[in-house]
Amino acid sequence: MRVITLNVNGIRSAARKGFFVWLAKQNADFVCLQEIKAQAGQLQDPLFWPLGYHCYYALAEKKGYGGVALYAHRCPDEVVESFSWGPADCEGRYLEGRFGNLSVVSVYVPSGTSGEERQSFKFEFLEHFLKFLRLCRQTGRVYIFCGDFNIAHQKIDLKNWRSNQNHSGFLPEERAWMDKLFGEEGWIDAFRIVNQEPGQYTWWSNRGRAWEKNVGWRIDYQIVSPALKECIDRVEIYKEQRFSDHAPLIIDYDYAL
Repeated sequence: MRVITLNVNGIRSAARKGFFVWLAKQNADFVCLQEIKAQAGQLQDPLFWPLGYHCYYALAEKKGYGGVALYAHRCPDEVVESFSWGPADCEGRYLEGRFGNLSVVSVYVPSGTSGEERQSFKFEFLEHFLKFLRLCRQTGRVYIFCGDFNIAHQKIDLKNWRSNQNHSGFLPEERAWMDKLFGEEGWIDAFRIVNQEPGQYTWWSNRGRAWEKNVGWRIDYQIVSPALKECIDRVEIYKEQRFSDHAPLIIDYDYAL
């Protein structure tokens, strides 16, 4: 079972850069996209509804902002566009497809880089989302949460960790949230089960030749239920083409739907 997640930083921009041509060759069972930056009327082109997939969008009310998508080869039993926290819903930050006992989720955690107000909103989001994740564990369902979490968990997860310890995305409180998530809460960082190497990043600034020099951050994740830990077969951060300031995170699971 192949799952791909990517923050496209504008789906129309990613399309112009060849994303959908590449995607057609990937044989992915599920594709999770974040930061769609489009309204429904801007997604009428068949390109945004790739052949062979059931396609769903949860879009932000604000134009040119946020939004997530989920493409699935199999028709979901149910689609859920909320984790029951209204402020996140109007920004298009959650989209879940349910397939039997498996839930695949495209999630977009807010960035706090624009100032204190958005950082506070990010902390609120994380607080409500953690409560929701606890409820998920109690359901007995198997989850794959795919998306841009806008947090680098550990020093290994960004190049310049020393100079970023007081910057959004690597704040002590954000890292502590991740510690709790992967510690006492029991969720699994699927990529790190297979690859513990340094220099594994999914986002690069557009400044200072960061992509070329691989001065990046690993802020895109597939966070999975403990039941999937032994099923994680292969992981890849795809960098041969650039569709966005993020790279696709591809994970193959030995899991039968």
